[in-house]
Amino acid sequence: MSVNSPSDIRLSEIKQWLAALPDTRISPESVRPASADASFRRYFRVDGGDGETYIVMDAPPPQEDVRPFIHVAEVFGKTGASVPKILARDVERGYLLLSDLGNTTYLHQLSHDTAHKLYLDAIDALVLIQAQSKPGVLPEYDRALLHRELMLFPDWYVGKHLGIAMTEKQTETLNKVFEALLANNLAQPQVYVHRDYHSRNLMVTSQGNPGILDFQDAVYGPITYDLVSLLRDAYIQWDEEMVLDWAIRYWEKARRAGLPVNPDVDAFYRDFEFMGLQRHLKVLGIFARLYHRDGKDGYLKDLPLVMEYTRKAAGRYNALAPLIRLLDELEEKGPSVGFTF
Repeated sequence: MSVNSPSDIRLSEIKQWLAALPDTRISPESVRPASADASFRRYFRVDGGDGETYIVMDAPPPQEDVRPFIHVAEVFGKTGASVPKILARDVERGYLLLSDLGNTTYLHQLSHDTAHKLYLDAIDALVLIQAQSKPGVLPEYDRALLHRELMLFPDWYVGKHLGIAMTEKQTETLNKVFEALLANNLAQPQVYVHRDYHSRNLMVTSQGNPGILDFQDAVYGPITYDLVSLLRDAYIQWDEEMVLDWAIRYWEKARRAGLPVNPDVDAFYRDFEFMGLQRHLKVLGIFARLYHRDGKDGYLKDLPLVMEYTRKAAGRYNALAPLIRLLDELEEKGPSVGFTF
C-alpha cells in the first residue's frame, strides 16, 4: 500500500483523532490491523494505558455510514445482548472507538466438542433480542429489499460468475420460485433481524457470550432469518440432525419467551427452510459480486457449500423443485434426486 493512498491518509487521521481524545489512556502509536470485512470498513486494535485493548472502526464516507451501527448498538445493547460499547465517535469522518470483544470468533472456536454449548448461547442471545422487538425502530425488511437481494443471484452468480444469459423460460421459472419464497418470507412474524448472525460475527467471550458484531444492517423482518444465518452458515457445516436439533431447541425457547413462531414445529421448519433458500441465493450472488466486482477471491471457496444448502432446501419442496432443474440446466449437471413433502 503506498504511503499516499487514501487508506494510509485515513490511518494517519485515526492516530491524530485518538491522540486528541480527552481519554489519555489510548496509545495512538499502538494502532494495528484487527480485521477487515466484505465492505469498505476496516477495524484496528489499539492499546490503552489501563492494560485494556480497544477497537477502532474505520468506515469511510461516502461508501459507509456509522450512524446505523450506532443506532443498532443502542437498540441491541438495551436488550442485554453483548455488543461493543461506543466510547468515542466522529460521525462525519466515519471513526468509532469501541470496547474490544476479543479476537476469538465462533468460527475459530467451533468443534464437535464446543458446538452445542456455543450454539445454545447464540440461540439464547437471539431469543433475548427478538423478544424485545418493536416495529418502527429498525428499517423494514420489506418485499422490495427481499426481492432486491434475490436478484443478486441472476445478476451476479448466473450472469457474471457462470457467464450465462438466461432464456425467457428460465427467467420465468426463477421468478416463480422467487414468488414462492417471498410469499412465505413476508407471511412470517416480524422481529429484529441482525442479517449476518453467523460464526464470523459472533465472538467467544467470558462474559455475556456471544459477543455480537457487524449488526449495522439490522432490520425488522422474518423471525427465522437469523436462525438460518446461524445454523446454515456459509463458513461451517453441521449434520442435518444437529441443525434440526438446534432449530427445535430455538423453537422451544422462542415459544417460552412468547415469540410468535409458528406453533406447529413442521410448519416452523418449513419457514426456516424457505427463509434459508432466500438467503442462500442472495449469498451466492454476494460472493460472486465480491470476486467479480471487488476482486475479493477469498469467498469463492465458500460457494460450493452455499450451493449444497440451496439444492438440498429446494429439493425438499414441490414449490421450489423447479429451481433444481434450472440449476441443472445452468450448471450442465444431470438431474438431482430430491424428496418432497
